[in-house]
Amino acid sequence: MTTLRPDPAANPIVLYDGVCALCDRLVTFVLARDRAATFRFASLQGDLARTTLIRHGRNPGELTTLVLVLDPGLPTERLLDKSSAALQLLKQLPGGWRALGHVMALAPAPVRDMVYDLVARTRYRTFGKYDVCPVPPPAVRDRFLDS
Repeated sequence: MTTLRPDPAANPIVLYDGVCALCDRLVTFVLARDRAATFRFASLQGDLARTTLIRHGRNPGELTTLVLVLDPGLPTERLLDKSSAALQLLKQLPGGWRALGHVMALAPAPVRDMVYDLVARTRYRTFGKYDVCPVPPPAVRDRFLDS
């Protein structure tokens, strides 16, 4: 089970494409299952994502992948992306989701990422795109780190 850090700001941060309807559904999915309020969220279009990605030598203009920031703000801070980020999210959710994440992780990363990239390339066409990032509901707004 995921343990909250003494400083909740050091909990994992999910960086997601804020205008992608599929990504918005993923965030809603995680919020509904993350009863311990472990995860924080920020859109890839925001300042927090930009500075984090630049700090790790990543292109902040690359909006085609989910990024999970582990140990944010600590010397051990690291990024996971694509299928590795999605599976780590699942592994930190309770119940069957954790087991599903472990089972799916048995597939080789290049195969998982090939499927991930296919979905990422077609996500707007298949699931839709917002004109602007949706505003989170008031009950969970404190878990979103964008202003």
